[in-house]
Amino acid sequence: MPAYAYLILAIGWFAWMIRFIVALFTRKTPRATKVDRRARWGMPIIAVAYSLVWQGNFWMRSPGPWRILISLLLFAAASALSWTSTRALGRHWRLDAGLDSDHELVRSGPYRLVRHPIYTSMFCMLLGTGLLLATPLRLLLPSLLLLAIGTEIRVRVEEKLLSSQFGAEFLEYQRRVPAYIPFLK
Repeated sequence: MPAYAYLILAIGWFAWMIRFIVALFTRKTPRATKVDRRARWGMPIIAVAYSLVWQGNFWMRSPGPWRILISLLLFAAASALSWTSTRALGRHWRLDAGLDSDHELVRSGPYRLVRHPIYTSMFCMLLGTGLLLATPLRLLLPSLLLLAIGTEIRVRVEEKLLSSQFGAEFLEYQRRVPAYIPFLK
């Protein structure tokens, strides 16, 4: 793989991840009054999905121009979503699925288009990485499937919490706004 592809990969991951790191250490997140730790079960599955996409002899493969272009677009979309999502969530962003006593249902920023823009950004990162590394399809497809399974575990727990807190208001939001892909119900 050419050096510029490694540079694109490093910059893409840094641009996406830095917002979460900054938010983790600078946010004044109130203590959650309701936490459902079952969402953690999705995390190791998601980690396996990401590690699987890195397998293979990518250092010997060179991505084609179309792969580089699509990867750049996916990394840009993922970074934009990570930055705008954490900003929109503000003090409500946390690693665990939880709600605080004065939790608000966030429907601004990217949450107007999708209910889970951070997970959408994770799909963009996985696909962008796989395309740039020229990951064989036999590894990329299982990676996407595992990411979908791990994400769905987390989303179901999070949405159950939101539904318990916001009732009909959340159900209307859920009915109106797609989960991951804008404009696709």
